[in-house]
Amino acid sequence: MRGAVHPNGTAPGNASRRGGCKHMLSGVNVVEELKQEGRIEPYKHAAAGWGALKYVALNLIKEKVAGTNYKTLFRQNQPDGFDCPGCAWPDREKASTFEFCENGVKAVAAEATGKRVTPAFFAAHTVAELMEQSDYELEQHGRITDPMVYDPVTDKYKPIGWDDAYQLIARHLNALDDPHQAAFYTSGRASNEAAFLYQLFVRMYGTNNFPDCSNMCHEATSRGLPGTVGVGKGTVLLDDFEHADTILVFGQNPATNHPRMLGELRECAKRGATIVSINPLRERGLERFTSPQHPLEMLVGGSTKIASTFIRPTLGGDFALLKGVAKRLVEMDDAAQAAGAERVLDVEFLDAHTSNFPAFADDLRAESWDLLIEESGVPFAEIDALTQIYAKGRRVISCWGMGLTQHKNSVATIHMLSNVMMMRGNIGREGAGLCPVRGHSNVQGNRTVGIEDKPTQAFLDRLGKAFDFEPPREHGLDVVETIAEMLEGKVKVLIGLGGNFSIATPDTPRTWEALRMCELSVHITTKLNRSHLVRGKEALILPTLGRTEIDVQGGHAQGVTVEDSMSMVHVSYGMNIPASKNLQSEIAIVAGIAHATLGSKKVPWLGYAEDYARIRDAIEKSIDGFDGYNERIKQPGGFRLRIASSERIWLTPTGKAQFIVHPVERDTPIKRAQALHGQRVMTLMTTRSHDQYNTTIYALDDRYRGVYGQRRVVFVNAEDLKMLGLAAGEWVDMETVWEDGVERRADRFLLVEYDIPRGCIGAYYPETNPLVPLHSVGDISNTPTSKSVPVLLHRRAA
Repeated sequence: MRGAVHPNGTAPGNASRRGGCKHMLSGVNVVEELKQEGRIEPYKHAAAGWGALKYVALNLIKEKVAGTNYKTLFRQNQPDGFDCPGCAWPDREKASTFEFCENGVKAVAAEATGKRVTPAFFAAHTVAELMEQSDYELEQHGRITDPMVYDPVTDKYKPIGWDDAYQLIARHLNALDDPHQAAFYTSGRASNEAAFLYQLFVRMYGTNNFPDCSNMCHEATSRGLPGTVGVGKGTVLLDDFEHADTILVFGQNPATNHPRMLGELRECAKRGATIVSINPLRERGLERFTSPQHPLEMLVGGSTKIASTFIRPTLGGDFALLKGVAKRLVEMDDAAQAAGAERVLDVEFLDAHTSNFPAFADDLRAESWDLLIEESGVPFAEIDALTQIYAKGRRVISCWGMGLTQHKNSVATIHMLSNVMMMRGNIGREGAGLCPVRGHSNVQGNRTVGIEDKPTQAFLDRLGKAFDFEPPREHGLDVVETIAEMLEGKVKVLIGLGGNFSIATPDTPRTWEALRMCELSVHITTKLNRSHLVRGKEALILPTLGRTEIDVQGGHAQGVTVEDSMSMVHVSYGMNIPASKNLQSEIAIVAGIAHATLGSKKVPWLGYAEDYARIRDAIEKSIDGFDGYNERIKQPGGFRLRIASSERIWLTPTGKAQFIVHPVERDTPIKRAQALHGQRVMTLMTTRSHDQYNTTIYALDDRYRGVYGQRRVVFVNAEDLKMLGLAAGEWVDMETVWEDGVERRADRFLLVEYDIPRGCIGAYYPETNPLVPLHSVGDISNTPTSKSVPVLLHRRAA
């Protein structure tokens, strides 16, 4: 089946081994690859392998990366190099020569590109003209070289000096009636040093308005885990994977989002560990993986089977599935007790380390199997099989991604996963534990150093004491709240430390309306994106150094630090020549804004920007766990922040890990929509393609799912197509079913028949973000419910 030709079609398929490097590095062949029309074609190969190497080469050439910068790859994720600007998967202390993956190379190539967006580019294009370009096209223009300010007379950006830009921001901030009329967004790529300085400036300015990217992804993890185990972070180290005998992977697609994780899973599978995928989709990387780091596997065309079992809950069904596993464990334990056999539950752990288990067990015994099966979409036999696998495991790690965290009941789901892990003592021992796999490379570090709209009083006390000021105490705004306040005219200034706010956020038309109501929008960035075009009345683009680039301050090359998904903090040094002489580091930009806005009588902002070690000293003084910061980052691999729950110390009100009881929620937006429109209502999940990272679109393929040269596709079960009277290859428009009377549409999507549970459909974001209602959020987390949107499909008129 073929889809329509896309004007930005890109490379299809998997490279043959016979073609080798000569084929992959041929500029002529790259041009031909990029001319391929859009099509749907099943992908029959293992994940990674020669296909990954081919796409590495294609991206290096497409981005016009200078050959001298290729050496950058061999310093990626190395102790003496730089941390990948992509995902937050941890690095091995003793790294191999090749510690990069396909998507990591795409991130580096995008930053090391030879393409430039100069003042001449902006002089040649109005904002209205640039708005007509796709997000992919905007990405392809390259690195921005100079600070720019919007000129409403010409509808173009024009150059501005750095000091003038800082003064413009300061005038707006100091003219506001209330500091809460400004919001300060943060991307997870910002370093610890930049994020700490940013939050210090903002709190001294007078607000806790810190919308950040974690509000849209793992917020349910950060809000859910403290209630059960006392700390909103995972409990495992990378070494635990060497000892685990069972690994459960919930709602995660490692091959695309955390490709280096597949190397760990490969080693686990090779030594006989049981790996289970719990996901509505059977993702290729969890089926078979060919490791580019193992020459023999590459040469013979071999691959390693990763997951042995695939459990396919419906979208939003993970809570009921986990509650079913917990109920089955109690049933098995009750039977073992009655027979005088070995207990299934870890009674010693339950007695010594937990509270409220009896109430939890009683709730499970009373729960209806029919309800759990219906709500999970998983037959009893499969729930039982998953429970048997879990009960057999002596050392179990549970990993999860946004498949668990972007639903209305996500916090309850995280509680239930914790409950299941506690039932057999799988927290706080070698080879076992909780493993939330974060997205952006320092999103966890940002939260650790203070990017938090709901800071604890203890954190504020210590920060205020360290810098002799009284921090604002009231909670600030998260992403959804910031957009709502903009729409009401209450937030007038938005400053973004990285990211692409206008595209990452839900309810796109309303978000854009909100942004255009701002008096000023400021974006600290490396490349052009949509948020620079959907602007406030005044707007600034402030170009910054990337993580791969040499950062010289005060006459010395500076390193920055990041925290990965497993709480390891390590230093990162860039090695490429900066894309422009007129770039400033994120830290220098934050310091410049702070100095212009507040002055430096109380805090030596510009002095911090001259030597990042001074910022680390300030972090050490302000935040627990960073003792000896500057010395400890000199250790190979850095150091781990203490996670109390890893040591079976529970920072909860009871001093124990807490079982939390939740009912199965029946009154959901999906069910209310189905009450109005019947089974024609589909539950939409938004997802990434393989050729994107968050909002950054590197190319237009999703080869593991068989999509080439296009992105406006929607994956639908064959039986649902029949029920709806539609067929693969037709085009449809999608409409959200919501209760506020606002029309939400996303038009012109190609129907693709796909192995996805009945009633569920999938499509890429950000194209489908207009369908996610602003106020459709997770309980407690306030995260947009991007994995459970009730929609109707309408055949598109010819």
